[in-house]
Amino acid sequence: MLDGFAEYGYWGLLVASFLAATILPFSSEVVFAALIAAGLDIWSLIIFATIGNSLGGASCYYLGRLGKIEWLKKWFRISEDNITKTTNRLQGKGSLMGFFGFLPAVGDIILVALGFMRANETLVMISMVIGKFARYFVIGYGAEKIFSLI
Repeated sequence: MLDGFAEYGYWGLLVASFLAATILPFSSEVVFAALIAAGLDIWSLIIFATIGNSLGGASCYYLGRLGKIEWLKKWFRISEDNITKTTNRLQGKGSLMGFFGFLPAVGDIILVALGFMRANETLVMISMVIGKFARYFVIGYGAEKIFSLI
């Protein structure tokens, strides 16, 4: 299946990166590495992967926004005071946790939680894009160096 994405080059990578950033269990690194090995432009690959992965991360954030704060009180018995403190913290620098949206498994959870707690949308999106760009930059240049040794 992953080979099918690689056949479509940059656009296949964008779709694979989008899917990898949603709550679906999927990995874009194999497609990314295959396209690097095939000799496609590294900067274009990084940009397409970052765009796809950021759109997928944004979908997790907005999925979280569909949640209701009242659910925390009802189902998890979290006090109104704790919810208010956490929400206020996330409106500020806590929104920068979006940077860690690139982490496997927990990144999706972080972004859904930030959406659920109504973290500052602009800060979450900016920090998320920076984190995802950094991830693909490191992976891309690491893979390129490895392939140059082979």
